[in-house]
Amino acid sequence: MPEVLKAPLVVEFPFTRSLGPVQSAFLTGLRERTVLGVKTTDGKVMVPPVEYDPVTADELRDLVEVESTGTVTTWAWNPEPRRGQPLGTPFAWVLVRLDGADTALLHALDAPGPDAVTTGMRVRVRWAAERTGAITDIACFEPYEGEAAASEPAPHEGQFDDAVTGIVAQARLDYVYSPGRAQTAYINALADRRTVGERCPSCRKVYVPPRGACPTCGVATTDRVEVGPAGTVTTFCIVNVKARNLDIELPYVYAHIALDGADLALHGRIAGIPYDQVRMGLRVEPVWTEGGRYPDHYRPTGEPDADYDTYKELV
Repeated sequence: MPEVLKAPLVVEFPFTRSLGPVQSAFLTGLRERTVLGVKTTDGKVMVPPVEYDPVTADELRDLVEVESTGTVTTWAWNPEPRRGQPLGTPFAWVLVRLDGADTALLHALDAPGPDAVTTGMRVRVRWAAERTGAITDIACFEPYEGEAAASEPAPHEGQFDDAVTGIVAQARLDYVYSPGRAQTAYINALADRRTVGERCPSCRKVYVPPRGACPTCGVATTDRVEVGPAGTVTTFCIVNVKARNLDIELPYVYAHIALDGADLALHGRIAGIPYDQVRMGLRVEPVWTEGGRYPDHYRPTGEPDADYDTYKELV
């Protein structure tokens, strides 16, 4: 049996958001080495602060300053730090209830090993050398021998010079993707310039790309069927917005194409014809580039357009 394909993939994008008055004060405060919380309707202090009471949904604006020391309420050891995490050496993820707060803040604890971490241990903030108004202004927590502060948290106006009003978070997801048995066979066949689908043993529909199971009947599909290579445009759109890292002249056409013998339309780019002459029913064929593992685009075959009744179920 051929080896099932797999490959590392990365999805990343910058996420930009504006901040309300509470979050703005909290992040700006971190830049100034000040930790702020907010009082809820029943008098509890939440750190990090939120803008609405989680119980009553009342708007919250009563900010207070809490201490930069606190107590670990729970923890988990991280033996292999990943890209973008607070520390480059093994550390503990901890929930810390800062002195004066009633809720816990999640961050990293710099500790030599899991034996050095306990629930109830005292810790304090280690501030970053350069602070910009972000949660990373807390570089991490570190062990601390002092007792908890006895005083109540002091009210704070939340006013700072040059307040932070928005943040850009770099979201990133690293993972290994496997298309599975059915699509591995489909991808390998494309590299040989063949298009292979799978037929449902119950309803007899041929799915391209194959899914490994019939979405209608719920049974496994193992009977492979070669389809195409030509097909029919069932519907299409004209693309006028340039995609990043895609060097295709605008405008261009992206279409759903029902390959001959398939009961499911796949999508592909249409070229070799002016974009405003692409139409439903247009007969097309795949075009491979030198060394390409899949069709670069589809072009007209020169055949008469297909009758609508022959592909209307696939629109």
